[in-house]
Amino acid sequence: MPIKKVVLAYSGGLDTSAIVPWLIEHIGCEVICFCGDVGQGAEELAGVAEKAKASGASSCYVVDQRREFVDDFVFPTLITGAIYEGRYLLGTSMARPILAKGQIELARKVGATALAHGCTGKGNDQVRFEATAAALAPDLEIIAPWRHPAWTLNSREKLLAYLKDRNIPTTASATKIYSRDRNLWHISHEGGAIEHINNAPPDDCWMLTTDPLKAPNNPRDVTLAFERGRLVAVDGTRAPGHELIAHLNIIAGEHAVGRVDLVENRLVGMKSRGLYETPGGTVIFEALRGLEEIILDRDTRAFRETLGQEFARIVYDGRWYAPLREAIQTCAEKIAEPLTGEIDVRLFKGRATTVRRRSPNTLYDERFATFGEEEVYKQSDAAGFIRLFSLPMRIRAIRDMDRK
Repeated sequence: MPIKKVVLAYSGGLDTSAIVPWLIEHIGCEVICFCGDVGQGAEELAGVAEKAKASGASSCYVVDQRREFVDDFVFPTLITGAIYEGRYLLGTSMARPILAKGQIELARKVGATALAHGCTGKGNDQVRFEATAAALAPDLEIIAPWRHPAWTLNSREKLLAYLKDRNIPTTASATKIYSRDRNLWHISHEGGAIEHINNAPPDDCWMLTTDPLKAPNNPRDVTLAFERGRLVAVDGTRAPGHELIAHLNIIAGEHAVGRVDLVENRLVGMKSRGLYETPGGTVIFEALRGLEEIILDRDTRAFRETLGQEFARIVYDGRWYAPLREAIQTCAEKIAEPLTGEIDVRLFKGRATTVRRRSPNTLYDERFATFGEEEVYKQSDAAGFIRLFSLPMRIRAIRDMDRK
């Protein structure tokens, strides 16, 4: 019987470096590694294929998914207005389904019969990977070492000792106390002093954003251009979405924009604290809301906000490939059709604020909105509107008076 082929979602970090030899020893399989480039940076990806092979993998595929990540996952989420629990811009949540999709595509290509991941049994990511597999490849076996009875490497020290015993090189050390996840959209920080909710965020954890106290004393205005709700240019320069986000990350990060300190409710039931940096994303989100303000009528905007709340839960919970996600996205795309225009966002000391708005589809008309003299709006008409608008309350009050 041929040896089983397993495709492992591989990052090159401590956990997945140990999982490669563990799978070989305990499952008796050939391990093929998949590493999706979703913008985690050249430093993190440097030598990742060689590292995987040094751990025992037969091969490692590094696939550039940056453009697909932004065009097919980030932008669709943005136009729904999705923010989990009002603060989290879903950086990790959006990346997991595309990574799992790429892993499955590789499994089909190499003829693998199983998928493996390094997610713990406490987190959300195990659900995101496995829900994607359920939707796209229900025939493939799932191997989750952290939940396996034979897995005993439940600490950083044990993982390091395991690799040392097998002469497998690693850049990890016992002093690296933060657990991080990075992609083009954001970086998250967990662990160490962050786990204690009475501790202020440690100064040494932030990577993408300047300390607001050290940010420039002069604000910077940046112009974002949108077409049908999608970012197409920054400061007059058109480029693919993933390049625009990378550019905004630098600009906004210099001005300390995009920091969030959040205690969130995980899908598995526990609360966890995370520090998130989403500099470029925070600017885009602010600009898109500024565009909505002048284009969408009140009822449409309110409905879009309802869609955003539900979409955030779907994405956070790992249900990207569920029919409801597709249905909500289709509706949001329709709502976003008129969202074309330019927004100027001012960056200053950790804040991103819309200051100017321009669109051919604006519903804002100074002739109606002015407090000065005008002829297009008859203020006397408001009396009849108010009387009809308040009619139910008036009828109730008359009824109560008649009962006395």
